[in-house]
Amino acid sequence: MKWRLTRRQFLLGGAGAAFGVGVYTWRIEPRWVTVVRNDMPVRNLPPELDGKTLAQVSDLHSGPKVDASYLAACMRDLSALRPDIVVVTGDVTDHGAVGAHAHDIETIFAALVPPPLGTFAVLGNHDFGTAWSDLGAGAEVAAQLSSAGVTVLRNESRVVAGLRIAGVDDYWCPNFKPEAVFPRLDADEPTVVLCHNPDAADRPVDWGRFRGWILSGHTHGGQCKPPFLPPPLLPVANKRYTAGAFDLGDGRSMYINRGLGHTLRVRFNVRPEITLHRLVRV
Repeated sequence: MKWRLTRRQFLLGGAGAAFGVGVYTWRIEPRWVTVVRNDMPVRNLPPELDGKTLAQVSDLHSGPKVDASYLAACMRDLSALRPDIVVVTGDVTDHGAVGAHAHDIETIFAALVPPPLGTFAVLGNHDFGTAWSDLGAGAEVAAQLSSAGVTVLRNESRVVAGLRIAGVDDYWCPNFKPEAVFPRLDADEPTVVLCHNPDAADRPVDWGRFRGWILSGHTHGGQCKPPFLPPPLLPVANKRYTAGAFDLGDGRSMYINRGLGHTLRVRFNVRPEITLHRLVRV
């Protein structure tokens, strides 16, 4: 006896599959964090840092859309990797640390075991309020991060065990001042730059003699990516900048982290990410 698929069965099967995909993209993948490992060659890296690890997280979007308990769990997972340095590449909050979520930063970073060489962060556009231009909101987020033991780099740099870590405020915000830090960077000094929006890499600013790694976020990897196709929605001018490592062709390289949080709770084929960079002396 031949089995025949009826139109009703076909429609019910299709509806069930669509429901399953919807549940996956809404409930499962947005919280299914993956650890991505990346070798990071750094010119003139001090020998004692060769093989050490720098962990990167980005786009936490702490607030009403991404709860602090999930992000604190991510920090515990990050701590289990025992990185030597941790960096946060912006959008720590969703439109500033306000209201009932004003103290989420404290809760989140209390779950992070302080790495031996410190935790560093830059601010993203969402850290500057709803219009991305509230300098007071940015200052409050920076203050809360500092209270939580995070060094916030606002158009400045620090040297850690011979490695310079530089950071700038977000590209879309009023306090983006690369001229305060980029011209001072030297190709011969081992340096990593934290810059939330990857489009800043293409900006015709004076990057000085810097030839090294830029660590960014902002894109969320597009959040949804059809198989074998680029993500259809990216908040950048340069649509090449999705996620992962990029050779910028002038001695600079960039890594774009897919982020832990979201502005809309939906992810498909773009899992949230903790990146563990292994520093390599070259």
